[in-house]
Amino acid sequence: MSWDKVKLGNVAEFSNGINFGKEAYAKGIKLISVSNFGNRFSPEYDSLEEIKDDVVRESDLLHNGDIIFVRSNGNKELIGRCMLIKDLPDKVTYSGFCIRARLKDTTKNDPVFWTYHFKNQAFRKAMSGTAIGANIQNLSQGRLSAYEAVIPDIDSQRRIAEILSTYDNLIENNQKQIKLLEEAAQRLYKEWFVDLRFPGYEDVEIVDGVPEGWKKELIGDLLRKVVRSKQVKTAEYLQEGTIPIIDQSRDFIAGYTNDPEAIVDMGYPIIVFGDHTRILKYIQFPFAKGADGTQLIISNNENMPQSLLYYSLVAVDLSNYHYARHFKYLKSENILVPTKKIAEKFDRYVSAILIQIQKLRDISDRSAESRDRILPKLMNGEIEV
Repeated sequence: MSWDKVKLGNVAEFSNGINFGKEAYAKGIKLISVSNFGNRFSPEYDSLEEIKDDVVRESDLLHNGDIIFVRSNGNKELIGRCMLIKDLPDKVTYSGFCIRARLKDTTKNDPVFWTYHFKNQAFRKAMSGTAIGANIQNLSQGRLSAYEAVIPDIDSQRRIAEILSTYDNLIENNQKQIKLLEEAAQRLYKEWFVDLRFPGYEDVEIVDGVPEGWKKELIGDLLRKVVRSKQVKTAEYLQEGTIPIIDQSRDFIAGYTNDPEAIVDMGYPIIVFGDHTRILKYIQFPFAKGADGTQLIISNNENMPQSLLYYSLVAVDLSNYHYARHFKYLKSENILVPTKKIAEKFDRYVSAILIQIQKLRDISDRSAESRDRILPKLMNGEIEV
């Protein structure tokens, strides 16, 4: 297997994403923003926002095989995160906080291999370490172009890509199963608590949208905010450790810590609500809090088990609330509190789904850890392919 040193600017061309005002958001062309990256290998197209067609030029559209990077963000760690564009469902563009790389000759350079190369910590450190800017960190086309890498021939690139893709294909399939399970639980919640087609509804009188024996209560009257435990600073996140860290701006697990003082010890499950992101997470294991203002909440009502509270909160529409006040508005919303019998029956059904979801997440986490261990060894030739 032969390896050659190349300069990235010789094998790829770059372009910054588009800039636009708030008035551009409308039905039209899907848009990839920094918030869509996470640790994904490729975008989740269904979750993308859209902007008007007339603000997007033909040259701004992404092609299969393109690789996009986070160009600018207040969090330096996010600089250089990347995703591979594949299986495009329709027209997709990308924001000005991103940079697109397009390989000039895919007969010599495999896009999947290069995406994995860019996800290697050596590249990530090179990009975040050279990022410039005062308050907002930046990654320029010039810095990407000047980056040098030692890569193997195209056949070896494809073999390496195939090995690593095995892990990500498993993770992607698990994510699809998780999505289906979550949708099934949400449908059940809607059937019982929105459409009021709960077990035995035929024999229950409903007055002003509230079944007999149920109550409509403010969320704020049902919640207890959990604020105890030490918060872990972003700079102290570990790639491996004994305690997973949950914060609102990352994927399900943002990192790890070994600090026992950071463990949240209120009992499980606990619901984590991102007061900036409006993201809700249902946590079924001991964890630590990331230092990002995430709210942790549990219910004090005996008729509101955590599974029911979680899907009641998921159903609340906070789309028009300013981010700094999300938790305030969440508490002021009303939800239905059913009888204990109905609550317990819902909990039995849905808790089984949530347990299965967590099992799939655990498998994905172990797969990601295995991939990340083998990735640098494949990229530096330590493992022959």
